[in-house]
Amino acid sequence: MKKLLLVVTAMSLALASGCETRGGSAVGGALGGAAVGVGAYEYSAHRQMKQLEDDYKAGRIDRREYEIRKNQIEKGSILQR
Repeated sequence: MKKLLLVVTAMSLALASGCETRGGSAVGGALGGAAVGVGAYEYSAHRQMKQLEDDYKAGRIDRREYEIRKNQIEKGSILQR
């Protein structure tokens, strides 16, 4: 997940810097912003999955609840696991 976040951030920086050299395209800035947004969203999903796994291992939830919540997180993810 850290690799994904790094790649998305690098892509957004490349898009943003490329736009500045061509006179400041709003499209490039929007794409860069969208890429950062996707990265942040996926990082949030990653944190939710980590918390879910911790809850299951600690016995705070049962297997059924774990599977339900896992499916909900995965459905909301842009990058399907």
